[in-house]
Amino acid sequence: MPNSPEHYCRVCGLPQADLPWGDDGRCPTYEICDCCGVEFGYEDATLVGVKKARSDWLAKGAPWFAPEARPVNWDLEAQMRMIPLEFC
Repeated sequence: MPNSPEHYCRVCGLPQADLPWGDDGRCPTYEICDCCGVEFGYEDATLVGVKKARSDWLAKGAPWFAPEARPVNWDLEAQMRMIPLEFC
């Protein structure tokens, strides 16, 4: 389980198995978050982009990009508390 802010999606706070922005924090993986659907290195490259992606995702009702990956007892509020502070 991730234990540092670098292991969480900047948009929705979903824990990630790999560092979305690489070991150096500057080399995005361009993977897609199963929850919010953000592409690491694209929509989350700036604070403005992160906030827009989050706002758009929440406005749609916070749907899962990969619904089969959604945990049975998913808690949106608890997950969003994992968003790294600098991206809140």
